[in-house]
Amino acid sequence: MGRGWKTNPQNFFTDHGPRLLKILILKPSSLGDVVQALPVLRLIKRRHPASEIYWWIETSLAPLLEGDPDLAGVIPFDRKRWASPPHWPALWRNLRWLRAQQFDWVIDLQSLARSGAFAWLANGKFLIGLDDAREGARGYYDVIVPRASRLTHAVDWYLSVLPPLGVPVEKDFDWLPSRPAVAASLGEKWGAQWDGTRWILFHPGARWDNKCWPVERFAELARELSRDGSVRLAVLGGAADRALGAAITAAAPGACLDLTGQTTLPEMIEWVRLGELLITNDTGPMHVAAALGRPVVGIFGPTEPARTGPYGQTKSALQSLHLPCVPCLKSHCAYEKPMECLRAITPERVLAEVRRRLVVPAPE
Repeated sequence: MGRGWKTNPQNFFTDHGPRLLKILILKPSSLGDVVQALPVLRLIKRRHPASEIYWWIETSLAPLLEGDPDLAGVIPFDRKRWASPPHWPALWRNLRWLRAQQFDWVIDLQSLARSGAFAWLANGKFLIGLDDAREGARGYYDVIVPRASRLTHAVDWYLSVLPPLGVPVEKDFDWLPSRPAVAASLGEKWGAQWDGTRWILFHPGARWDNKCWPVERFAELARELSRDGSVRLAVLGGAADRALGAAITAAAPGACLDLTGQTTLPEMIEWVRLGELLITNDTGPMHVAAALGRPVVGIFGPTEPARTGPYGQTKSALQSLHLPCVPCLKSHCAYEKPMECLRAITPERVLAEVRRRLVVPAPE
């Protein structure tokens, strides 16, 4: 289905010079994936500072990109509306607007059937996407970018769309620019201290249940860390994680602040920026911490840290590699000892890694 235009994109773009480029990036979900794709935006904008770049993203994640200095606009995408005929006229109007922009580049980093079709219908002058064969989206693209290897990290795979566009891959960029007004609000809402308090953050939830280290292990870890009076603890998570937050804070009363279900997406990011270290399952805030250069103690079960671990810190991920099923890459555990890949990771092992990464002394 691909249009077959301009099979050498270098030839197509070398004559652009300083003229304004209009670019559409498609990466609607999930939080961690969008964060890991942001370097593509940063480096294109660095190479083409006069460009106008738009991002297609799920409505729930739009606050992540609102006001971003490198974007000309955010195009919210409501997944449910795609399946609802009464909303199709509005979707068509949005699509007509996109087609009227006459985008020079359309970059599909989601590479599923829905995003591939939408990218193709946007009718840009050049369409590039990743070679993810799950739903056949590759048939829409002018240039298809394969994954270098099975263990290529997601960030590096996203960045691999840049060389065909003549954009250098560099690492010295501001991944998640600060939001001073949001940061200031943390102190107003929670009394967060900026004068030397050391915050250790927990994130006990995840999209898959079999990615979640048992909450009683988090609670035991919180109890042990609370013995060190030089640090405070905070638990991050959405409304669905409130029971987890309550269980952890109950184990360390007075030392642990329960933030589950209370933060906006921008506030969560600023909490991670404020924190000194994040202890987390394999989930979106882990990638936020990696993007911000914060130490991460990532606890992995069914997933592969080399592919989706905290970028730049994957070698320090904790995983039970002695089990034959790890990593299974499945959303449901089928092992004879359910969740053994996570249960085998002890609080003592996590605590040792926390102290190694944070240099928190053991209490006397």
